[in-house]
Amino acid sequence: MINAVIVDDEPKAIQSLSWELTNFSDEICILATFSNPESALNFLKHNTPDCLFLDIQMPTMDGFQFLGHLINRDFPVIITTAYDEYAIKALKHEAVDYLLKPIDSDDLNETIEKIKKFNSKVLSIDKLEQLLMNFNGVPSQQKVTINSDGKLIFLNIDDIIFIRSDGNYSTIYLKNNQKKVVTKKLKDINAILPQCSFFRTHNSYIVNLHKIKEFLKTEGYLIMEANHKIPVARQRKSEFLDKL
Repeated sequence: MINAVIVDDEPKAIQSLSWELTNFSDEICILATFSNPESALNFLKHNTPDCLFLDIQMPTMDGFQFLGHLINRDFPVIITTAYDEYAIKALKHEAVDYLLKPIDSDDLNETIEKIKKFNSKVLSIDKLEQLLMNFNGVPSQQKVTINSDGKLIFLNIDDIIFIRSDGNYSTIYLKNNQKKVVTKKLKDINAILPQCSFFRTHNSYIVNLHKIKEFLKTEGYLIMEANHKIPVARQRKSEFLDKL
């Protein structure tokens, strides 16, 4: 069974889509519905559905702004709208599918198959990632594995100098002037890094503590290997010094 969440500012539209989803397919269960985007965001902070049906035209926050506020997005998003001019933008926001209202049953069946394929792929990747990270039952302390765009990226911890946030993406700066751009938020990368070696000095930066050359206390900046200059937020300065 696919547990779905619907976000649409019009209660009648929610009622209609709920009816269409549950009547056109016995594989979908409506987990929750929201006409208020802020309430939906709060719900999704603590719950992970199997898919999200999201309207675009909402007065307080449109669908694309909504996606930008999502903290975790480990589920497929299906854009629902009465207008077709948002199709390209929906693809750019990595929506799994795009449904025009009123929803055609054949289109919906195709969407359900896409949801299944997406969730099956994510589950397989997560299982593989866990196996690789815990090979022989001992998590590797020398490598970090990052799941990005359906790929597993393996990096030597010692090769990482620092990581910079770019919104929903992060850029990993490596030795020898190499870079890796991954579709992970900085907080998600921070969660998988060994805390004994890495520290989040700023909302936008994580540094490898072993790659610091200098700390300019007055200016509040670090000089890293390759001479990158990284800020240390004032409120994190004390904790940073304790780390050192």
